[in-house]
Amino acid sequence: MTNKVYLVTGAAGFLGSNVCAQLLERGEKIRAFVLEGDKSAKYIPSEVEIFYGDLCNKASLEPFFTVEEGIETICIHVASMVTVNPYYRKLVLDVNVGGTENIVDMCLEHPECQKLVYVSSTGAIPELPHGQKIKEVEEVNLDELEGWYSKSKAMATNNVYTAIKKRGLKACVVYPTGIFGPNDHAISETTSTIIKIIKGEMPVGINGSFNLVDVRDLAAGCIAAADKGRIGEGYILGNEVIRFKTLNKILVKEAGCQPVKFFLPIDLAERIAKRMEKKAAKTGEMPMMTTFSVYNLKRNNQFDYSKAEKELGYTTRPLEVTLRDQILWLKENGKI
Repeated sequence: MTNKVYLVTGAAGFLGSNVCAQLLERGEKIRAFVLEGDKSAKYIPSEVEIFYGDLCNKASLEPFFTVEEGIETICIHVASMVTVNPYYRKLVLDVNVGGTENIVDMCLEHPECQKLVYVSSTGAIPELPHGQKIKEVEEVNLDELEGWYSKSKAMATNNVYTAIKKRGLKACVVYPTGIFGPNDHAISETTSTIIKIIKGEMPVGINGSFNLVDVRDLAAGCIAAADKGRIGEGYILGNEVIRFKTLNKILVKEAGCQPVKFFLPIDLAERIAKRMEKKAAKTGEMPMMTTFSVYNLKRNNQFDYSKAEKELGYTTRPLEVTLRDQILWLKENGKI
C-alpha cells in the first residue's frame, strides 16, 4: 500500500485545524503549512509535521510539498485572508489569488500530488434573487460580486478551474458558507460576535440572516471532497438559512445570557455602516460595522448543497447542538 501524506494549508486556522484533527482521528499522516509567527500554531497537535512559510513565497512551499519517493500527497488548500472590509487591498489579492496560484503550480510540479481540494467561498458565487437557491458555478464574472474578498476568492477559483481544463490539474472545489462552532483558537469574526452577545456587549443587532455551518461538518466535507470529489467539480457546503433574531433566541436559551435588545432594520444599518466607513477612512481605524458585513446579512443566503449531500455524503448537525458545543468550548477555554 502506498504511503499517503495530506498537505493542509492554513492548518492553524479555524477550519484548517479541524481538518487536521479529523484526519488524525482516522490515522492519516499530515503536514501543516503555517505562516511564520501565527500564534494559533501552538494548538496544532504534536503528531502533525509543521512547515513554516508564506503562500506568497513559492520557494517556501517547496519543502512542504517535497516527499520521499513512493509517497503520494493530497493537498487541501484552506488558507486565505478573510476580511469584511469591502475595499481593494493588495495583500488580500496577493494571498488569496497569488498564493493559490503558487499552490496550483506546486501541485503540477509534483506529480506525486494526486489531488488538490481548493476551499473557495460561497461569496465567490454570484447572488440570485431572494427565494431562489444558489447553486455551484464554474466561471464567475467579478462584476457580479460584492467586496474584494469575494472577488479575490472568485479569481482564485476561476484560476483553479482554468488549470484543471488547460494544465491537467487534478482538483475539485468546495464552497463553504459561514463557519461557526467549537475549537476556534484563532477567534474568527462569527465566534467573536457570539462571545459579545453572551457577554452582553452587543446591545444592538441587525435584522438579517446567516448561513452558518458547524466547523466540524465543513471539515468533514473538505475531507470527503479529497476522498470522493470528482475532478473539475465544485461542491457547496452550506446549511439552512437562520435569521439573526433566531440565533439570538437559541443563544439566550443555551447560554442563559441576556438577549440582544434591539435589531436595526437592514436599510438603516447600511446607512450607518457607510458613515462609519467614511469616518474610518479619515482615522485609519477599522469601522465597527462595514457595508460588506451588512450586505452579507441582507443578501440571499439560500444555497443548494444537495450535490455535496449526494456525492460526498455531506451532512450538517442541528444549530442548537453546534451552539451548545461552542458555548461549552468557550467556557472551558476561558473566553466567556
